[in-house]
Amino acid sequence: MHQNEFPKVERAFLVGAEVRGTNSVISLQDSLSELALLAETAGMEVVGQTTQTLNSIVPATFIGSGKLEEVQAVIKELEADAVIFDDELSPRHQREISKVFGNDIKLLDRSALILDIFAQHAKTKEGSLQVELAQYEYRLPRLTRQWTHLARQAGGSAAGSGVGGVGLRGPGETQLEVDRREIGRKIDRIKRDLEGVRQHRSQHRQQRRKTGIPVIALVGYTNAGKSTLLNHLTNASVYAQDQLFATLDPTTRRTALPSGRQVLLTDTVGFIQKLPTTLIAAFRATLEETQEASMLLHMVDISHPNVVAHIDVVEDTLAEIDVPSMPRILVWNKIDRWAGDTPPQFPDSDMYREQVCISARTGEGVPELLEAIERVFAQELVRITLQIPFERGDLVSRLYRIGRVLTQESSAEGMILDVEIPKSAQDRYQDFAYENT
Repeated sequence: MHQNEFPKVERAFLVGAEVRGTNSVISLQDSLSELALLAETAGMEVVGQTTQTLNSIVPATFIGSGKLEEVQAVIKELEADAVIFDDELSPRHQREISKVFGNDIKLLDRSALILDIFAQHAKTKEGSLQVELAQYEYRLPRLTRQWTHLARQAGGSAAGSGVGGVGLRGPGETQLEVDRREIGRKIDRIKRDLEGVRQHRSQHRQQRRKTGIPVIALVGYTNAGKSTLLNHLTNASVYAQDQLFATLDPTTRRTALPSGRQVLLTDTVGFIQKLPTTLIAAFRATLEETQEASMLLHMVDISHPNVVAHIDVVEDTLAEIDVPSMPRILVWNKIDRWAGDTPPQFPDSDMYREQVCISARTGEGVPELLEAIERVFAQELVRITLQIPFERGDLVSRLYRIGRVLTQESSAEGMILDVEIPKSAQDRYQDFAYENT
């Protein structure tokens, strides 16, 4: 391949705006820095950026008309191919801004950029379906007459859409309706497919509940190191890179705590500020894994200057998807990159049972994390005495996996065990409760 045959890297110019008097989780400049990382993750080269402070967002063009003309001149000078806004643009914003920049400049907002990254990184059928659904739901209200390729891709054409002879609508208008119907059909199909995935996952969770093995969900801001920790603890081979959204598809692996107790670790998609609502909805099937967990490990990058803001973003997103109250451990990761003495303080630290500093990459602090998990689980255990029939050795084995067997002895009717098991599993063994009379 000749050098000039390599695909051209798109040159992106970033635009950020903030409204006076509003409080943002992350400063405008830090948000633009994160947007630059997103653009680089998507394979773009960032060639410049600009910001504007407004009294209110301009209804037609998001930023002021003067600023828009300034951006137009700069992107021409820098030979930029794309302009990326740090906030989600409304359909009207996109339409009016595109008129100014022209069709040769790709116009994106943060939501569209994140969707593009997700599309690149989704590996499984489920992940691809979720991204496809989010993309279509994002595009549907933004359809314009320029989108006539959608229907052609679906096997339709303007000529075959019933225009000829009627004369009631223009061809572009009719084609727009065809595109909308086609996207609507695709959305319905993907939702049906995802419902099948959700039911399949639900069956898996029911099977896991029957085993009584507790599930620990790893949650955190994107690039906090969740996949690296999963790999370290379970010898898994989950893709883990120092970049945003390196992995999307959830992975569940079994591991043992120091006591020998078995647990399941589930890695989940990373969160980010201004995460598109269409994506949160599309990934609900995946995030249900978090809702069904026995414990959350909230991982954060202690070396990141906005780490406290990242904690807030994750907790807000967990609340948005209705994750129930459950024990949480705050895991300050990447201490090998950090020069501080004590972790930062933040207002809601009481919501965490334990806080542990680790390096998932080097393994430093991981034994202390496992001990903290044991302590938290111990707080969730109940002590009961059970009499298990001899022929139910499977129940005895399960008790050793999910809890702590303190004593075991034989009787005429079966094995008598003094055990500590999770409260959630107590009802399952109620029929075997033993009282020494």
